[in-house]
Amino acid sequence: MKKFILKKRDNSNKNNYIINYKKELNSAQYDAVMHNTGPALVLAGAGTGKTRTMVYRVARLIEDGIAPEKILLLTFTRKSSKEMLSRATKLLDGRVNKVSGGTFHSFALQTLKIFHKSIGLNQNFSLIDQSDSEDALSIVRTEFINNHNKYKKKKRFPNKSILSAIRSKSINKRDSIEQIILNEYQAFTDEIIEIEWILDEYSKYKNRSNLLDYDDLLLLLLKALNDSNVSDEISKRYKYILIDEYQDTNRIQHEISLKLAGREANLMAVGDDAQSIYSFRGAEHNNIIFFPKSFDTCTIYKIEENFRSLEPILKFTNKLIEESPISYKKRLFANREGGEKPYIITAKDERQQSEFITQQILESREEGIDLNEIAILYRSNFLSIDLEIELSKSNIPYKKYGGLKFIETAHVKDMIAYLKLVNNFNDLISWNRILGLIKGIGPKTISKITELVDKNSLNFNNYQQLLSEFRNKHRIFETFSMIASLSLNDKPDQLLEKISINYSDILKEKYSDSEKRSKDIEIMIQIASTYNTLDSFLSDMALDPPNSSVEDILPTDNESEFVTLSTIHSAKGLEWKKVFLVWALDGRLPSVRSNSIDDIEEERRLFYVASTRAKDDLFVSYPINIFDRQTGFVLSKPSRFLDNISEDLAARFTLVEEV
Repeated sequence: MKKFILKKRDNSNKNNYIINYKKELNSAQYDAVMHNTGPALVLAGAGTGKTRTMVYRVARLIEDGIAPEKILLLTFTRKSSKEMLSRATKLLDGRVNKVSGGTFHSFALQTLKIFHKSIGLNQNFSLIDQSDSEDALSIVRTEFINNHNKYKKKKRFPNKSILSAIRSKSINKRDSIEQIILNEYQAFTDEIIEIEWILDEYSKYKNRSNLLDYDDLLLLLLKALNDSNVSDEISKRYKYILIDEYQDTNRIQHEISLKLAGREANLMAVGDDAQSIYSFRGAEHNNIIFFPKSFDTCTIYKIEENFRSLEPILKFTNKLIEESPISYKKRLFANREGGEKPYIITAKDERQQSEFITQQILESREEGIDLNEIAILYRSNFLSIDLEIELSKSNIPYKKYGGLKFIETAHVKDMIAYLKLVNNFNDLISWNRILGLIKGIGPKTISKITELVDKNSLNFNNYQQLLSEFRNKHRIFETFSMIASLSLNDKPDQLLEKISINYSDILKEKYSDSEKRSKDIEIMIQIASTYNTLDSFLSDMALDPPNSSVEDILPTDNESEFVTLSTIHSAKGLEWKKVFLVWALDGRLPSVRSNSIDDIEEERRLFYVASTRAKDDLFVSYPINIFDRQTGFVLSKPSRFLDNISEDLAARFTLVEEV
């Protein structure tokens, strides 16, 4: 006879899930992942596995029978979206492929392509980036000033960058142009009517050219969502919505999120109010603070177990942020044991601070710490100059984040302009750029030609007839002929190959470093070869372009290790074993320009974000006796955020040179 034994049933993995969520997640992560319906706010502290929680949330919804295409995942970078979806796909053997994911702007672009008729939008619109937007504003601004003599001598009339910033803030903060100027640009309060006129003409200019800028995407998406037919259709498409980094949303993104939630409100916002540091981009800290009040009921989950930093660092950072008057109270605790207290170091001047950090890095190298595991963080880019000199003197390789992006370089923008004209003949900004490349053609000629384009009088069939009166007409004809020969049926890399042949002479004439720039174009062609359509390539180049130039893409030497130098804003989301936070001086962090309570509290969060980048060691340093030209004061006090840091939380030292 067979013998039987009693085996206790394992209820830790209910519903026969493929993934054992109880085993893979800590209790706080598990609770968030298992949230069923209705709105939820997940407060995931620094280093607590926020991405892991979102990935498993997507997987769990699919395992519960939610069709992947019914899930919408919104992030702030395409890289984040792809990473999350890739990780979820591995968990469920490819069943996540149909999940909709992307940034707010890419989702807006995708939605407008589908529902363009509902808001009276021409389907073949082109998307322009920040630089092109400013160029268009410059054209409108110049025309306005030329027609109003009194502004020609006015030194304080806003330039194109300020005009762009005013408009962008007005849209993203959902505030009037007048109010933005009164609140943030008081120097131009006498020109409010004129600025409003220029920005209105800018909108008309784009409409005639069938162009949209970044801010238009969000504005028109909200307009579409306010159409009940569109919002009903989108509600049918997406039943569950997850939004990452909710503390970084601006006002219009918050409104879009609530519209997307619809009646069922299956919206999960994930973020950390303590890491809200992008108000200069329009991010609204109050969006995450008051998110629960947007609904009748909202479940709040707090994830506080930190997998990044050692306990002494977390005790230090907890104290930093608990002083904030407006925040969710969280207390991070370490998953890892051991470690030393952070160091707070006073240097007699900037040079001594730089020499000390260089010495520490050299010692770390001798101890076997990889230079890639070391970062120096600061409030503003200008604060790194002395450090760079000292690191170079000691032959310590470093990489500084920032500088001109790949897509912002002139030669790459030239190539993009040619492509845009293939896609949209009426793109006046691109015509201005391309015609400006022709030798011997001046602004007046360019203006006459673009005026013909603007009036729809000029096309590829009649250009020889209409442009025969201009000087250098043969060069103009060559340009028109070349663009006319390009076909939308060709793949983007094929188009770029053809353009580069004609552009090579311009490149040699215009730039002394043409050989280096030609490598950028080769990289661009390589990137384009992964796209099937010109429209998709141009959209990605505008929304999410490569950040590096060819100098960063290709190896420049045999040095595989380097210390990272970065602003705190650029360091968010990253981590290193050893972090040096420099210039923790009152007047630098917080900045001397921080006057309001909101400004000061954002500076506190900036300090917190920098400190939570450290895994094992944190050094906070500040020089004294620093003359500030802006205020005329001598800065000598440590950051006020260090005032309540006691000796049991950090070790304080003053640098003394050995005799």
